[in-house]
Amino acid sequence: MSAPPPSPYPHRVPALEIDPEWLEPLPEAKGITVTDLTLRITGGVLVVLAAVVTAILEVFFTPLRVGGVLIGASALGAVVANVALARFALRTIGAKWAMALPAVAWFAVLMVAAGSTSEGDILLAGNNWVGLATIFTGSMAFAVVAYRAILPPHRS
Repeated sequence: MSAPPPSPYPHRVPALEIDPEWLEPLPEAKGITVTDLTLRITGGVLVVLAAVVTAILEVFFTPLRVGGVLIGASALGAVVANVALARFALRTIGAKWAMALPAVAWFAVLMVAAGSTSEGDILLAGNNWVGLATIFTGSMAFAVVAYRAILPPHRS
């Protein structure tokens, strides 16, 4: 066997010395394992899908009437569902920014529903109190849960 060809570089690179401490297994980064990361991502996807589904249901329940009178079922549903979605996102993903995932998805669906089609149809009209109450109470539900999450823990 012949010697390897000479290096085109005139200088020599010293041999890399590895510190034995580097060979020890690294501690888990903030306790996140592959399983934990997978569950967090799955939780994020689920919370976005749930936000889209609840927003669509709230839009379709907006014109609900009992005896010809509008009832605020979708506004009440928006509060309950959005508080649950924000808390679920915070709990499953484990970061405070996670509450923005369902909030953005929910708000995007409501804004699309509030826009008119080429035929002039509007799913979420702003000329009745239930549509406006749904947008307001749903947004405020996310805001209150997010505000409470960023507050320092209460000391007694």
